Amino acid sequence: MQGRLREILIALARTGTLATYRELAERLDLVPPKTIHRVTGLLEMLMAEDAEAGRPLLAALCVGRLRSGLPAPGFFMTAEALGLFTGAPEGAEARDFHARELRRVFEFYRQ
Repeated sequence: MQGRLREILIALARTGTLATYRELAERLDLVPPKTIHRVTGLLEMLMAEDAEAGRPLLAALCVGRLRSGLPAPGFFMTAEALGLFTGAPEGAEARDFHARELRRVFEFYRQ
């Protein structure tokens, strides 16, 4: 399932598209209960893989429906645990970090 999610996110990166957690759950054919929780767990594993490989974080392509274009707080907490981000999961620092990661993702996967 993690490999399938990576493929979906790479396809989104190549087209410059973002997705919500629900959209990813649907594309992965996940059924309730806890579909969003399963998506976030998979995204966190991808973040660790990407960080270890020195790649941009594909998980940045997944945003919360009610978060004004930002990922859920868990994205920022995981990035912090990986040593990639310091700050609150809200506000200017979070927006700047997310924008940088999106640029990196789009540049890396559009090559």
